[in-house]
Amino acid sequence: MKDVIQLAEGWSLHHDGTPLPARVPGCVHTDLLAAGVIPDPYLGLNEREVAWVGRRAWTYTRALGADDTAPGAHERTDLVFDGLDTAAVISVDGREMGRTRNMHRRHRFDVTGVSGRLAVEFASAYDEAEAVRAVTGERPNVYPEPFQYIRKMACAFGWDWGPTLVTAGMWRPVRLERWSTARLAGVRPLVTVADGRGRVEIHVDLERTARGADRRLSLRAGTAGVRARTDVDGDRAVLTLDVPDPDLWWPRGYGEQPLYDLELTLVDEDEDEGAAQGGRTLDSWSRRIGFRTVTLDRSRDEHGTGFTFVVNGVRIFARGVNWIPDDVFPSRITPERYRTRLRQAAAAGVDLVRIWGGGIYEDHAFYDACDEMGLMVWQDFLFACAAYPEEQPLRGEVEAEARDNVVRLMPHPSLVLWNGNNENLWGFRDWDWEPELAGDSWGGGYYLDLLPRLVAELDPTRPYTAGSPWSGSWDHHPNDPDHGTHHSWEVWNRRDYADYRASVPRFVAEFGWQAPAALATLRRALPGEQLAPGSPGMLHHQKAEDGNGKLDRGIARHFPLPQGDFDRWHYLAQVVQARAVAAGIEHWRAHWPRCAGTVVWQLNDCWPVSSWSAIDGDGRPKPLYHELRRVYADRLLTLLPPAGESASRAGEAGSEAGGGGAPVLALVNQSAEPWHTTVTLRRLRADGGTVAQAVVDVTVPARSVGRPALPADLAPDAASAEEFLVADADGLRALHFPVPDKDFSCPAPRFDVTVHDLGDSGSVDVVVTAHTLVRDLLLQADRLGPDAACDTGLRTLLPGERVRLRLRGASETGANAVRAALFCGEPA
Repeated sequence: MKDVIQLAEGWSLHHDGTPLPARVPGCVHTDLLAAGVIPDPYLGLNEREVAWVGRRAWTYTRALGADDTAPGAHERTDLVFDGLDTAAVISVDGREMGRTRNMHRRHRFDVTGVSGRLAVEFASAYDEAEAVRAVTGERPNVYPEPFQYIRKMACAFGWDWGPTLVTAGMWRPVRLERWSTARLAGVRPLVTVADGRGRVEIHVDLERTARGADRRLSLRAGTAGVRARTDVDGDRAVLTLDVPDPDLWWPRGYGEQPLYDLELTLVDEDEDEGAAQGGRTLDSWSRRIGFRTVTLDRSRDEHGTGFTFVVNGVRIFARGVNWIPDDVFPSRITPERYRTRLRQAAAAGVDLVRIWGGGIYEDHAFYDACDEMGLMVWQDFLFACAAYPEEQPLRGEVEAEARDNVVRLMPHPSLVLWNGNNENLWGFRDWDWEPELAGDSWGGGYYLDLLPRLVAELDPTRPYTAGSPWSGSWDHHPNDPDHGTHHSWEVWNRRDYADYRASVPRFVAEFGWQAPAALATLRRALPGEQLAPGSPGMLHHQKAEDGNGKLDRGIARHFPLPQGDFDRWHYLAQVVQARAVAAGIEHWRAHWPRCAGTVVWQLNDCWPVSSWSAIDGDGRPKPLYHELRRVYADRLLTLLPPAGESASRAGEAGSEAGGGGAPVLALVNQSAEPWHTTVTLRRLRADGGTVAQAVVDVTVPARSVGRPALPADLAPDAASAEEFLVADADGLRALHFPVPDKDFSCPAPRFDVTVHDLGDSGSVDVVVTAHTLVRDLLLQADRLGPDAACDTGLRTLLPGERVRLRLRGASETGANAVRAALFCGEPA
């Protein structure tokens, strides 16, 4: 049987001639940080102080014992690296074992009988990138760093939400594998379902030693109580398991997530172990699989070209989030951290997570959690926002990387889509790349030829799309909202969030709005700084072009822009972020099935920063996170402004986007059961008085949207600063104010606050009773202690209404302290 020795201990990092303790998995930055050589680059302006780290070469060493590699009980010893970041030379006592230039691949070297000083020498990623650029020539890029010339996590070179911390090191495990006769070199399980029967077609590649060339080998496999065996002739074999009536794996909200253990064993039939079946076990492999079908409906219709996920025959509106690496130093991301973040996503109603192409292929722990939670995974191949050369030495690395990761990840049932790149097809057509390239390669051959061929060869059970955004062909603009996937960034960059309602894309794969991190996160990341939107640390932790300007303009369209009041600016920026994303999702969900998904940019952060995230770099939810829980719930009640309805009819005779008219009442029912409900509609004055009221009985079929007619006397005047509309049904509420907050005659908010201790639970209930209209009430729990959290985000109360907020982990719970942590749309 194969023997494995983990090489996690005993490593040293050499810094200016001094060996420092090193941790594997890890990287240079984390080792230097642990040794006290560099300050924490996430704090203050320290990122600038450690820029030198990425521009130097680094060497890791440890002893490789003779007993570990000597032939004897095992014929062969391999040194296996699951991840080397990035350009490295591996040697033992000065004898070169091999070279690498790809962070995203696994590497294996024969070290049989070799012992002594094992050294892994990493070149500066900048030096490697410049050497490749000298061979391939210059290519356009949206950032000044050379990330497209090296197969490395692109965002390590900085992004509009991330720091420039160019890493090096052994970022995934290192081990010795000692084996004899043969080993399992590759296992590809093709899992399919047809006519109620599951089928697992296991494609196996073997590597044999010279002694094992003529041995009689067999493969044995089993899953779901079904077993099979086959003899192996040569170094490839296929073994098939037919499973009657398997339980199907479903996305969350559509059914359960049954997983089956799939086990494969390689046996030497020429050597009797005395077991009942005979033979000696040489190697084994196991994964959990799930039975389901997944397709993309990209058919043409009267609106253009669709993009709808179909799982087990059921069409799905995807409620998605974009995922970036959860840490700039990925070796620090533990399975528990993955699970925590993904639990947060699932609790917010998310059912799809897109792994963005400027990061990494995540660890199995990520996909394991998604398998269990029913989170569909959209996996980008790792190309983002640049023209990528297709010449050597990159082309061979790209193919090897794709083969490695498709085979590694394909057992996971949560994986539903392979995507060629992020924004590169769009960039080629729209960002002035084409004339600059003058015929040079730019990556199109990867996305439109190489990658789809590899997916068809290795994993034909899943769909592939060439990019995001992508209209499906060059017959349409790559980011055409009527065809395929669409990225909506004009709104954040230049317009008011209300303009999300100006179109109905077929699938919105990216859109979002920025907000600063939670206050406790900012205080930790910017120690001693007098916080202000333009203070040095705040500006340094704002990486987007004109990010603060866009935040200010977003606030000013709806509220008086605070001057010299950081707390209010911080609160309003978070309110606008939550409102903006909600405006888009409510509008697009109400246009199902024409629009078949929204993928918010972004779920998470990799460090403390102002960004588009719903959960900040310290793991604290922003108000946007709680708003996602509302707008991604199975059942959504919404009042769409008249512009939303007219936009859906844009192009029809007599329609004017943004014109007058009544708001549109929409009930979105993504559950499996019909929604029978009574909607109470009230047209109210600003003081809470009722102008008109109506009750509407509604039935919305499963997986459908209902749009009952709004009684004519319920619509406030389109320019009214005195009246608004409220809809209530089954504990859900929707509000429509005809004019921006700054133009609405809202009375000064008045409310009472009481605190109820819940005993030994460590929690308290905060009860707020409104005496006036109170808009967007928010308890910023982290003001009451860095570990404090509240179960509720933004809430609007009508006069006389009461809300109970559950607060846990607070170090201060007095009524005065709690009241000081409460914010609302108008200063109280």
